[in-house]
Amino acid sequence: METSDITITGADQGEKLSIAGGSYRILIRGEETGNRFAVIEMLVPPGAGPAPHAHPDIHETFYVVEGEVEFRTEAGKQLAASGAYINIPFNGGAHAFKNLSDTSARLVCTVTPAGLESMFREISGLPPEEVRAVAAKYVRKLYPPDYLD
Repeated sequence: METSDITITGADQGEKLSIAGGSYRILIRGEETGNRFAVIEMLVPPGAGPAPHAHPDIHETFYVVEGEVEFRTEAGKQLAASGAYINIPFNGGAHAFKNLSDTSARLVCTVTPAGLESMFREISGLPPEEVRAVAAKYVRKLYPPDYLD
């Protein structure tokens, strides 16, 4: 039986990125998983979160470690607090989230297949007006900010 190397990413390890006023940390890159998946830790400050978007060829999950975010889909809005798990299957439709609280929220996001972590690398540190153009290369559909309101 062939085995692969087991890796551990320590609390102070992983590529750190600056995204929309928060900080993201890539826990495991697609390059390390044969592009099967990637895992990103997201520290989302108050008022932050991605605009509505859809990527039907990516399965995405979020685990809310700390804090809470309002998760929006075409079916409505729901508060996802610490301990919540959000599953966006392939062809899952438009979605977005926003931290409406006055403290940061910490999420762990897994994407299958890998690829979105490359987008996060590219948008890290960019001014907001430049993010949408870069995101369009990775996300199938970008919607106006009020699309799911």
